[in-house]
Amino acid sequence: MIHLALYEPEIPPNTGNIIRLCANTGCSLHLIEPLGFELDNKQLRRAGLDYREFAEVKTYESYELMLQALNPDNIYLFTTKGSKPHSDVNYKRDDLLVFGPETRGLPDHILGSVDAQRRVRIPMLDQSRSLNLSNAAAIAVYEAWRQLGYPDGY
Repeated sequence: MIHLALYEPEIPPNTGNIIRLCANTGCSLHLIEPLGFELDNKQLRRAGLDYREFAEVKTYESYELMLQALNPDNIYLFTTKGSKPHSDVNYKRDDLLVFGPETRGLPDHILGSVDAQRRVRIPMLDQSRSLNLSNAAAIAVYEAWRQLGYPDGY
């Protein structure tokens, strides 16, 4: 299924919500350190409820180590600096969807590592700055899962 990566996530409830999202959609979650919290954080556990046991969650010391481990064919970086709408991407089963930290987004060295067609944006009103991380992840995952025909879903 789809791989979802959070680069240096900062807010425990967002990651907890995304763990729950992954548990319910079959996505695997990849967390890139440093994390802004401990994985046993009370807020993270509360948001993720008891879904942690149903989600595949892996942690990596760096973005590069995650890429080496996954070796994805397609990487899509979700950014407000993207120009291609997320719904215009033709997602494949083992694609990697990458999201940056809540307060600053993905750094330039990661954004520059893919061509412009792989830097995607979730459409918003012009005066909007950004969506909540867990909401953005849910929008992206469900679009990819829909395109794949909701495998293993009902």
